[in-house]
Amino acid sequence: MTLGTHFILDLEGAPFAALDDERLVHEALVVAVGEMGARVLGVYLHRLEPQGVSGVVVISESHLTIHTWPERGEAAIDLFSCGDPARARDAARRLPEKLSASRFTLREIPRGVPEATEPSL
Repeated sequence: MTLGTHFILDLEGAPFAALDDERLVHEALVVAVGEMGARVLGVYLHRLEPQGVSGVVVISESHLTIHTWPERGEAAIDLFSCGDPARARDAARRLPEKLSASRFTLREIPRGVPEATEPSL
């Protein structure tokens, strides 16, 4: 049974200033949650030293996390949603633009233990 979909998003080519701006990262994540039709239950972001942002948005459908490397122009984002996968996918695909990334990869992993099947005789 599928419990939801885990989206793994890797961004490249984003400006240092975007990935080092806690307020911009916060806004991008919260807007993405709204685009999914989910509800924000809590946000914890931490400004790293000497640069970067790491954090989590707990949502009604599960969670959205981020870790940025401004000095490399990269970010790693995980979105797990048990809501509408098409809306979650679309929201994830818009995150690179919100953070001004020039390239990204998006992978999807169905979550949950597959139902057991009886062996054929």
